[in-house]
Amino acid sequence: MTRIAVVGGGRIGEALIAGLREAGTPASDIVVIEAVQARADELAKRYNILSTGLDIGCEGADVIVVAVKPNDVPAVVDRIGDAISDSVHESIVVSLAAGVPTQTLENRLSAGSPVVRVMPNTAMLVGKGVSAICKGRFAKDEHLEQVRTIMESVGVVVVVTEAQMDAVTAVSGSGPAYFFLLAEAMVDAGVEQGLPRDVAHALATGTALGAGAMLAAGEDGPGQLRYNVSSPGGTTAAAIRRLEAGGIRAAVADAVEGAATRSREIAASAAEDDDDVE
Repeated sequence: MTRIAVVGGGRIGEALIAGLREAGTPASDIVVIEAVQARADELAKRYNILSTGLDIGCEGADVIVVAVKPNDVPAVVDRIGDAISDSVHESIVVSLAAGVPTQTLENRLSAGSPVVRVMPNTAMLVGKGVSAICKGRFAKDEHLEQVRTIMESVGVVVVVTEAQMDAVTAVSGSGPAYFFLLAEAMVDAGVEQGLPRDVAHALATGTALGAGAMLAAGEDGPGQLRYNVSSPGGTTAAAIRRLEAGGIRAAVADAVEGAATRSREIAASAAEDDDDVE
């Protein structure tokens, strides 16, 4: 039995709660801590879980998941640190916030507190997320495994080093938006070619779902899959040639670099705030 406190009842916090309940986690093992009382009551009723204040919710929790906006993490973790500082019960503090390093949490908790950082993406809202996890200085392998099990309730989990987290944020954290943009462009292009918008939307959505399933099957990589549907002199080859001429690879590389750079900037800002605290 693992008692889990979810701090933050927004879309990501709710997605995790929903995944845990769907995976069979007893309602009695989950508590949500949400500042907006109406939202807290809504989640408590929807998932038959306890909603309470931070001090009570964190007391005795095995895992405390911080599911708030990056800018709110330091203040929230300060409160968590105060709530569990005198406890003899060890709690793993888990951050789902983009760009916030484990050291930011560790500096605000009792010495030696285990911290695990997670970079999920919004597909966890439909149980198809991909999350990268890494451990802080004081987290052990068993702590990482506990968090892995929790995050597997909403999708696939990979273990990385913290140095790789900015790249993770750029590829998978921001990644769904890249695919949404491509789908949006495909729908608009289909309409220009004479399709009704709802038909173009259904075609683009179904294509994305099928292509994703083929990638996930793992038999061939993306390059081979593309080659398999690109008959010489055919329609797909003509389309790919124009995409390449338009610089799609360079544009994607630049987008990923931009996201990674922003992630590093957020981390640097968090580090400066830590220095101010010290």
